[in-house]
Amino acid sequence: MSIVIEQAVEARLVAAAPRMATIPAVLRYEQDDPFAVRMTFPAPSTLEGVDVCWTFARELLAAGMEEAVGQGDVRVRPYGFDRTVMEFHAPEGTAIVHVRSGELRRFLERTDAAVPTGRESLYLDLDQDLADLMRDA
Repeated sequence: MSIVIEQAVEARLVAAAPRMATIPAVLRYEQDDPFAVRMTFPAPSTLEGVDVCWTFARELLAAGMEEAVGQGDVRVRPYGFDRTVMEFHAPEGTAIVHVRSGELRRFLERTDAAVPTGRESLYLDLDQDLADLMRDA
């Protein structure tokens, strides 16, 4: 049985208005997919009116708390002592949110307890993944 870690976080949407709107989000990590983190925003907080889930590397999240990282759809950088900025780039536009760094650190500590950083490949079932690919081909 795979370990699944979920943690609710409070994100503040950066907008043109002086007060940033607070939106709930959920971080999710699955031992069966040890390199990835998912961040889901609920339907009421998205332009499409449906849940939106972004998948990105756990390593990107961890590194982005120390320095600006990312060149693609997801970019992460520190912002002061207690905030981390996450940018989500899509054809429809860019969403920028601030998340408390302490919440992200707690999440990463929990994921590291489940799958130690640098040992992710030990948790992959390559034979099963290959069998799944061949079955679908």
